[in-house]
Amino acid sequence: DEAVMADGALSRKHKELVAVAVALAIQCPYCIDIHANAARKEGASEAELAETAFIAAATKSSGAIIHAALFV
Repeated sequence: DEAVMADGALSRKHKELVAVAVALAIQCPYCIDIHANAARKEGASEAELAETAFIAAATKSSGAIIHAALFV
């Protein structure tokens, strides 16, 4: 985990925000808590966390919309 989350092409803050989006999409409350707090520790603002949540919601719901268009 430390190697994956270390600064690289993406900063640790941005990696934590990605992890928040994934955690929200898979609905893991423990992961959401861990990564949201880690993102805050890395300097993520509440506005950044809110946008991350909106991205997760839009991405997850887009799958439902696409599948509905194809199969319903």
